[in-house]
Amino acid sequence: MTGIRIKGIDIYHPSNIVGNDFFIKHFDEKGIDIRGLLSALGRITRYSIKDADENSLTMAFEAARNVLEKSGLTGADIDLIAYASQTPEYIFPTNSLMIHRLIKGASHTICIDSNANCAGMTASVEQVSRQMQANPRIKRALVIGSDYVTPHTDKNDPVYYANFGDAAAAVILEQAEDVVGFIDSIYQTDPCVCDNSKFPCAGLAKLGKQGVAAGEFNVKFIPFDNSICIDAASESIRTLLSNNNIAPEAIKAACFSQFSLPNILEMCEKVGIDRNVAVYIGDEFGYTSTSSPFIALHKAVTTGKIERGDKVLFWTVGAGWQNVAFVIEY
Repeated sequence: MTGIRIKGIDIYHPSNIVGNDFFIKHFDEKGIDIRGLLSALGRITRYSIKDADENSLTMAFEAARNVLEKSGLTGADIDLIAYASQTPEYIFPTNSLMIHRLIKGASHTICIDSNANCAGMTASVEQVSRQMQANPRIKRALVIGSDYVTPHTDKNDPVYYANFGDAAAAVILEQAEDVVGFIDSIYQTDPCVCDNSKFPCAGLAKLGKQGVAAGEFNVKFIPFDNSICIDAASESIRTLLSNNNIAPEAIKAACFSQFSLPNILEMCEKVGIDRNVAVYIGDEFGYTSTSSPFIALHKAVTTGKIERGDKVLFWTVGAGWQNVAFVIEY
């Protein structure tokens, strides 16, 4: 039996740490008390880019280099590079092509960029796993998720400005004999709040015709109850587990979206997973959007929370919204 397993995972984050006090002071001066918000979200610190030469692409390259080195591989060993970001440094050429050049990839390597917003890396790992199942020539794939949201946030918006951190994660997927690996996935889509988060807020067509005025390349965010997708997501996850005869107690680690700690705990309760199974890194990293479930996986692996053969459940949600979940045997 040949399965698609995660051979290795690593991360990258900038060294600059920003604590809650910075944001509390910033919003206190505007007459806005965000202490309750930060407590509810579970924030304490986050890593933030300070070097003007750093961005989502440079973070992605560092994470890719880290996981290749840890796995004892080179760029020439990779058959597919998939890069997921909602804030790619370039629209074209593909950022995955630039990563290919940086890691000295092989000439046969497939290079693709994808964007499912905050669900991007989870969806990309799922889609690449499916592609590898269908294409025996893709022996190894490098999947990277990286976002640099901070430059595009409105400094008057506490949910975006005080919430996000900067980081990237990279995994190597490989075909392996006598392993289960990737098991199954499920999607649930409801575009009921697709107008609440838009970037760039003016749209690319207008930017191209009118130039970039202040704020036009920021995120447009209209607050809404972000917990509204939990019921639908938990129902779909229960279906995913049931379809594959997996009992909730068989899940050894839950690597969920790190947008909100209460959402993580509520999801565990509704799915029937012990809350101690959930991995939380949002207190240290803030919300790193597309990479957040995989930074959680990195913590689970490096702290010994999971071992080879353990079942891991992933779930996250993209703006609009779209729930994405899959289960894999690590």
